[in-house]
Amino acid sequence: MTIKTILLAVMIVVSFSLAVDAKPVIVGYNGNFDSAILEKHNISNYTLHKEINVFSADISESTIDELACEKKIRYIEDDVLVSVEKNNVQSSQVIDWGVSVVNAPSAWTNSTGYGIRVAVLDTGISKKHPDLRVAGGVNLVGDTYNNKWDDDNGHGTHVAGIIGACNNSVGVVGVAYDSELYAVKVLGSNGNGRISDVIEGIEWAVANDMDIISMSIGTTSYSQALEEACDYAYSSDALLVSAAGNSGDGDLASDNVEYPAKFDSAIAVSAIDHTGVAPLWSSEGNEVELAAPGVDIYSTYLSGGYATESGTSMATPFVSGIAALVKSENPSLSSQELRNLLCSSAVDLGNSGKDSVYGYGLATV
Repeated sequence: MTIKTILLAVMIVVSFSLAVDAKPVIVGYNGNFDSAILEKHNISNYTLHKEINVFSADISESTIDELACEKKIRYIEDDVLVSVEKNNVQSSQVIDWGVSVVNAPSAWTNSTGYGIRVAVLDTGISKKHPDLRVAGGVNLVGDTYNNKWDDDNGHGTHVAGIIGACNNSVGVVGVAYDSELYAVKVLGSNGNGRISDVIEGIEWAVANDMDIISMSIGTTSYSQALEEACDYAYSSDALLVSAAGNSGDGDLASDNVEYPAKFDSAIAVSAIDHTGVAPLWSSEGNEVELAAPGVDIYSTYLSGGYATESGTSMATPFVSGIAALVKSENPSLSSQELRNLLCSSAVDLGNSGKDSVYGYGLATV
């Protein structure tokens, strides 16, 4: 803790002692939103997620206990942190191989992802990168970034490049280089964010007619509100693609897939290396649906540069890009039909048939 932080903490204790025990929570309610309940309990600063009947706020433990007794309240859960799904173990070798492995170049004669809107829920996307065209975006991480969705971490920019880096003879090229990228900033510079911000990002994606919601994020904590948000988006015909996680242990009997990938409404994506084998850290579980390149992936990064990263965070945008290619060529496909097609066209890996490591296999076009 820095001196500045310590002084700020002291000031908060002195000036706002009544709020010391406040913690971020998500509250689900029945029926129409009733602001009278919030007024009754002196809750004035909150965010309403009306599409799934929840609100988020910082509330004291005593007020939480009081709210739990209200008949209109369905549940109260902690607004826990979600994080990027990047593996910290990096190789010094740069291998730009993933785009070829999923057969994207062969598909470009028929489809480049044109007209497909992809929401990247992440740390933002670098606005000035010469190899990226970002159609728009939104910042949902409080007021810290003055409503700017620019990337100050690098993770979101790397993910975005895998999906849609320009085909301009420089740098790298994305799987669906003509798709429309939208930066939905739900994570801060440290790669962390609240579930309530992710929920708001999903709602924004649906409200703005996104075809695909790409989420290279995860948490080990279950959230009913997040599940309801994902279900809402999927029922609204958006395809959700999410990182399975980097918590693998090599035990085929274990299930360490993280949320939101663990939800039925999302495609859980595991990682493979350039030999077609899943690294030990790639999460396993019955929810794994597809596998994609996730080791030593070279893509766009901060300051107009490029970087090599590994993780199911990198595998996820490959599937999002493939989905954009298929959807662009077949725009009438529903999200369920698109999902079925992705699974049926996968190349089987590992044990015969669907398994807990590779799902239906390597996603390809």
